[in-house]
Amino acid sequence: MQNQRRNLLKVAALAAGAAMLSTSELAASEKAFKLSKRDHSKQRALLLSSSGYKDTKYLSHAVSWIGKFAKENNLAGKKIVFIPYASLRRSYDEYEKRVKEALASLNLNIVGVHHAKNAAKEVASADCIFVGGGNTFKLVHDMYENELIALISKMVEDGTPYIGWSAGSNVAGATMMTTNDMPIIEPESFNTFNISPHQINPHFISGKPAGHNGESREERLEEFLIANQKSTVYAMPEGTAF
Repeated sequence: MQNQRRNLLKVAALAAGAAMLSTSELAASEKAFKLSKRDHSKQRALLLSSSGYKDTKYLSHAVSWIGKFAKENNLAGKKIVFIPYASLRRSYDEYEKRVKEALASLNLNIVGVHHAKNAAKEVASADCIFVGGGNTFKLVHDMYENELIALISKMVEDGTPYIGWSAGSNVAGATMMTTNDMPIIEPESFNTFNISPHQINPHFISGKPAGHNGESREERLEEFLIANQKSTVYAMPEGTAF
């Protein structure tokens, strides 16, 4: 079992480097969204473990990575749709403002999806998609409610650039089942974007604090792998990115 866990659980510490469906088809596919084999050759994604690292300011540790990604994908002046649905303790407007301020030096055109009457149409018009962190269950619930799961999955497969952090990185995996979050609301499904065919666990911490008698992160992920033996989990320590 120990060897199996070491083979399946890969701790990643990598610095970041480097035909749309119709509305009716998306609406029909959303409720029954299932994972399938996909072409990864056009995908362009930057997945951050966290929005901060140690005592740094919000997203400041990732500004250079995001700036490089934006330059490589010619995002200057392009429409970037930000999805704030994971937020609960601050309003979507406050969340959008925080992201814009953190990335102000990059001069990106970031627009919160919550301003649009039709979220799916707004996302479909995006040149790039940002998905922020917070509670993954809330994020996935709201994305299914707004028919965004199948849409974003297809857009990224077709080449639309994607940046996610924390919960936004977790949902880039095959499912959200290796989130760290409390299930405060029930989503339509645990299936998410499948940008990565493997599971992603952001904010990974090895070991447990002295005196803590609950399971460690490693033990929780081992439980997942016992129940899902064909899966692989990429555990991302804070301050890292794919």
